[in-house]
Amino acid sequence: MKKSKIVTTAIISLIALFAVLIALNFLIPEKAKKPGQPQAGQGSSANAGSSGGPGVSERSGNADASAGSNNSGRAGNADASANSARGGNAGASAASNNSGRGENSGNAGNSGGAGNARGGPGGGVSRNATAVRVTPVSSGTIEKSVIINGEILARNQVTIFPTIGGKLVETRLGIGDRVSSGQVVAMVDPSRPGEVYSRSPVVSTVSGTVIQAPFSIGDTLTTQSAVYIVGDLSSLLVETFVPERFVASVRQGMRAQLKFEAISGETFTAEVIEINPVLDPASRTLRIRLRFVNPDPRIKAGMFATISLITSRKVNVPVIARTSVINTYGSWIVFVADENNTARRREVTLGIDNEDFFEILSGVSMGENVVSAGQNFLSEGDPVRIVD
Repeated sequence: MKKSKIVTTAIISLIALFAVLIALNFLIPEKAKKPGQPQAGQGSSANAGSSGGPGVSERSGNADASAGSNNSGRAGNADASANSARGGNAGASAASNNSGRGENSGNAGNSGGAGNARGGPGGGVSRNATAVRVTPVSSGTIEKSVIINGEILARNQVTIFPTIGGKLVETRLGIGDRVSSGQVVAMVDPSRPGEVYSRSPVVSTVSGTVIQAPFSIGDTLTTQSAVYIVGDLSSLLVETFVPERFVASVRQGMRAQLKFEAISGETFTAEVIEINPVLDPASRTLRIRLRFVNPDPRIKAGMFATISLITSRKVNVPVIARTSVINTYGSWIVFVADENNTARRREVTLGIDNEDFFEILSGVSMGENVVSAGQNFLSEGDPVRIVD
């Protein structure tokens, strides 16, 4: 019975407490609830109004509307009839010095620390200009070539065979000697054991220079043995083999540039004069021969040549440096620096190319400044700084 009375008393006490709290909530004036209501014992702030309207500020204190006042604490000054909390702006007629955190002055009619916002007008981050090198689109001649190797041969190269088999008993010429057509160059003895025959002469069928002499005295020859190889060294040829993928571009009169290890630093010009009508089935290459446009006595038969065969050539077409072009996902692009030193992205169509240049079919115009160095770090609209 005593426990029941205790519980009942506790419940009544709680209900009474809640009733008192609700009553106090209705009885407290509305102004006391506002966050700007001044409270006793706290720091001071100035309220100023150019038109006499009162300003309310946290940690209050009053200041004359026309007098300069020093305010401390996390507060500012309010314009007429405006409230500010922890940072405001000076009134239209009040000159005030504010100290503490987040205070602004000089703008009338602003409230609530709006003058302290970051990234306001003029506060944006500017991009630095990228240093680039540009090259104008110009008209020029562009040639596309394929690099192959070749060998220098005598123009007329003939092998001298004996008319009968036997032992080589006499040779009358050596490598490099001149020979005339009809001249006897060697003797062959066709005698056999028990049979003696007279010697048979080996006669040159052409005039020229002895290039090879593969046999020596005492060797046994047949009618298929090459006693000498004679060539006309006054006119040299270049023999080379073109890979199958370039065969369609080869034609009579095509020019080529030749370089030799023995003659470093110089380039010689030759042109195609002979094209084999069929490909070699084993190597899938096409044999061609070229002649020198300007023969040079330093070039010898048997030399090894590096040949740059020009397969395409265009004159007076727009060209740009090969380093200017970027391949992105199958598209070719360049960057152009406009009159405001701003990078503009252009998609271009390319023609023939070589190791230095590209032919431009569309995308840029003659005279435009194409970025040739530094374009890998650019995007559309980026500022650029042109350097030499």
